[in-house]
Amino acid sequence: MIVSITFDVEHDCPPYLTTTRGMEEGLPKLLDLMAEKRIRATFFFTAEMAKRFPELVKRVIDEGHELGSHTYNHERLDKLTKEEGAKIIEKSLKILREFGDVVSFRAPNLQFPDYYYEILEKNGVLIDSSKANYKGYRGGVKFFGNVLEVPASTTSSVIRLPWRLQRIIHSRLKEPRVYFAHPWEFVPMQREKIRWDCRFNTGDKAIELLGMLIDHYKSQGAMFLTMREYYDLYGNLKRE
Repeated sequence: MIVSITFDVEHDCPPYLTTTRGMEEGLPKLLDLMAEKRIRATFFFTAEMAKRFPELVKRVIDEGHELGSHTYNHERLDKLTKEEGAKIIEKSLKILREFGDVVSFRAPNLQFPDYYYEILEKNGVLIDSSKANYKGYRGGVKFFGNVLEVPASTTSSVIRLPWRLQRIIHSRLKEPRVYFAHPWEFVPMQREKIRWDCRFNTGDKAIELLGMLIDHYKSQGAMFLTMREYYDLYGNLKRE
């Protein structure tokens, strides 16, 4: 059984807020939890958050996690021209690679026109995780050119559902099970003027539930992979 825990590291709940409580409070809690559970995760940073919180990027790398790109400042690539999107991707990678190796990418809102695979490949990106099974993608883990697509399995709010409901959902997912969340989900957002699904069970309850998810899979002997590790695992797949 293969499982991945990934985080989209951005300012709080874009486009509704511009605060950074998730960076200041949520991300340190997540790193503490990953250390406690001895799990390595992939953290897709926007370059803007990396510039503002370099100590957190350093901690991510120092603690053995993978650093990936989430564009420069959470720009929606499907709302830009191909040329504009390419410049943003290049800009984000240039900044993030000042901290360490970056070979993985995830587009904001998981909106990723296929013509961006060529741009990722030209910029040395090996793995993309911008497609989503819950949004209708049915291709599974596969190569687009030389870029390996590793789709997300569920929307982030699933991991904040009551555990009795989560277990049903988890049992029906196909492998690999790729989960993602955001640091702002792990600080209390109940009083913010954002969508309801972005508010419920945020804060310490979300930390508790994520810990339960990890324990659930550890009890089943699951193998936890970072995005980079998929490239080695699936390297013999036929490139299409």
